Amino acid sequence: MADIVTGLASSHSPQLSISPELWTDLGALDRTNPTVPYEALLAENAARLADEVTLERWQAKYQACQDAISRLGQHLKAAAPDVVVVVGDDQDELWGPEGQPALAVFCGEVIWDLPIPPERVAPAYRPGLWAWHNNAPDPYPALPDLGRHLVRHLSGLDFDVSQFSQQIPGRPLSHSFTFVRRRLGLPTHIPILPVIVNAHYPPNKPSPERCWQLGKALAQGIAEWPENKRIALVASGGLTHWGIDEGLDHQVLDAILDGRPENLRKLDPGLLTAGTSELRAWITVASALADFSPQLVDYVPAYRSPAGTGVGMGFLTWNPS
Repeated sequence: MADIVTGLASSHSPQLSISPELWTDLGALDRTNPTVPYEALLAENAARLADEVTLERWQAKYQACQDAISRLGQHLKAAAPDVVVVVGDDQDELWGPEGQPALAVFCGEVIWDLPIPPERVAPAYRPGLWAWHNNAPDPYPALPDLGRHLVRHLSGLDFDVSQFSQQIPGRPLSHSFTFVRRRLGLPTHIPILPVIVNAHYPPNKPSPERCWQLGKALAQGIAEWPENKRIALVASGGLTHWGIDEGLDHQVLDAILDGRPENLRKLDPGLLTAGTSELRAWITVASALADFSPQLVDYVPAYRSPAGTGVGMGFLTWNPS
């Protein structure tokens, strides 16, 4: 029988991989983001956040994030998984207007990371491309037997889950999943199984309750897989962004750390907008690992503008109780 041996949750923002000297450019880009009420946020937050948007403060927060990523990587290595199941989202990388499934599981032998032409990315984000995608086609071994098993299991529980085993030509694996190799140091020979939850594209975004139920179903499905494999379960994405809401970030973290992860199923779906929508991955994995012991590695509200835009960077682990 398969055994979940550890869990991780990590922000995957490109800001994690861009030198703090360049965070000003990211903040300037937020001003033009149509989903960010920048001027209203600036009026509300500029005085309060004056000390948060200095280069010295940015450098300290950047280093704290690098330390947290290193600790997550060490934790993953120590767990010695045979396969890593990653719950994450897609952001116009693997899919586009041709289709946006609410939930999908990869069932092929290999899924490919592909280079992204820099001109497709805003200049402010280009310094972080190295952490998104390789500069040459990069194969990620998968585990089709486990993928098909989970699709059967989820379908039997009335989840309308899409399965796919091939990619649209020219479409790369999302950075939600490449992050686990490129930043957490997952060795190239260890298979990765992408479980993709639609976070960004309405109207078929799963509710917090549905994500909670998905987590329970994934844990059950993994436990019933007859192969003797060690499984690591990873939530990739979050926390709040592009406007940081420290209150919501702590609400999520406290629910997990205080042994009340079921509270996440009650989150108002209206709060899960823009990048904050990636909390769906945290809800799913927190549900799957509700009987595990969580430990906070770090929480870093990485403001990058006086308006309060940026990313609430969260890093957390779970171990069997």
